[in-house]
Amino acid sequence: MAASSRAQVLALYRALLREGRRFGAYSYRTYALRRIRDAFRENKSVQDPREIQSLVDRAQRDLEVIQRQVQVGRLYTADRLIIENQDKTRA
Repeated sequence: MAASSRAQVLALYRALLREGRRFGAYSYRTYALRRIRDAFRENKSVQDPREIQSLVDRAQRDLEVIQRQVQVGRLYTADRLIIENQDKTRA
């Protein structure tokens, strides 16, 4: 993978994670983050430049979908779940 496409993929990965963390609902947030990580792990060994570009294009479309869904989610807020209110320092 060329250095520029590697940088592009890493930037897209970080943008997806950042946007995924913005989901208001706990279940959507955890699903999105898990799915993003899994998708990138599944495709980390892809070498074909056309396949890489196809995956990058798909990830870019997914980022746009997540951004829209976050905006819609902000219109309809709900109470936080009990699991979200727990102290994160406890194990």
